[in-house]
Amino acid sequence: MVGGMKNITWLDGAWFEGNRAMLGPLTQATWLGGVIFDGARSFEGKAPDLDLHCARAIRSCAVLGLKAVVPAARIVELAREGIDRFDGKTALYIRPLFWAEDGVVDPDPESTRFALTVFEAPLPPPNGFSAGLSTCRRPAPDMAPTDAKATCLYPQSGRAAREVKARGFDDAVMLDPDGHVAEFASSNLFLARAGEVHTPVPNRTFLNGITRQRVIGLLRDAGVKVHERSVSPEELTTADEIFSTGNYSKVIPLTRYEDRAVQPGPMYRLARDLYWKYAHRHG
Repeated sequence: MVGGMKNITWLDGAWFEGNRAMLGPLTQATWLGGVIFDGARSFEGKAPDLDLHCARAIRSCAVLGLKAVVPAARIVELAREGIDRFDGKTALYIRPLFWAEDGVVDPDPESTRFALTVFEAPLPPPNGFSAGLSTCRRPAPDMAPTDAKATCLYPQSGRAAREVKARGFDDAVMLDPDGHVAEFASSNLFLARAGEVHTPVPNRTFLNGITRQRVIGLLRDAGVKVHERSVSPEELTTADEIFSTGNYSKVIPLTRYEDRAVQPGPMYRLARDLYWKYAHRHG
C-alpha cells in the first residue's frame, strides 16, 4: 500500500505490493530517460481497448530504441491477472513500463526490462474542469519522440500545468510549434459548434489518443460530423462546447476557458454516453 492506495506490480515473474525500488542510480532510464509507459483503465468490470494500449507500448519501445521483451498479448494477460486481484469495485489504472538498464545516451535495447503496475485510481467525476492557455508548447516530431508515450515528454506538460494553475486553472491548453491548438496538458481536446465536432488534426506533435480515436469513430457512426483539422486558439473563445478525452478521465467537459464559462452540451453528453456504452459492450 502506498498512501492508502492498493497497488501491485509484476516484475521478473512475480507480483509484489508497494513502491519497491526497481531503477538504480546507474540505470540508463534513471539519468538518461530511456523509459516508456502506457496507461489503460478498468472500471465497472470492463477494460475497454486494453489490447490497443498494450500494442501502443510495444510501438513506443521501437521509437525509443528499446526492445519489447514482453509481447503485447502477454501484457494483456498480465493486466487481466492483475485486475482479478482487486475487488472489482474501484476503478483501476493499468501501467506497462519498459526501460533500459544500460546505454550511454542511446539505450542498449538488450538491457530492456519490463514491469506492469495496477493500482486503484477512481475515475474523476464528470463535473467539469477549467483550463487556461499555456505559453509552453508541444514539441515538433524532429525535436522529441512525440510518437511514443515516453516519460521524457511529460515534464513539458507539467510545466504547462504549473503555469496555468498559478493563474487559478485546473489544466492547460497547449499549442503546437506553429501556434495551433494541440491538446490539453495530458488529454486530447474537442470543441463543438452548431452541432458539429472539431478536434486538432494529429500532426505528430501530440499523441493521437486511443480514447480520442474511439470517440471520433463512435460519433461518426452516430451520424455526427467530426472534423480533424488545424484549430486556432481563438476558436476556443467562441466554441459552443469544449471537452476532453483521455485514458485517465475518459470523457469530461470543460466548464471554463480563460475568463469564459462554457456549458456541457449535447455533443459532450453524446460522446460520453456512446463511450460508456461501447466500454460495457467491448470491455
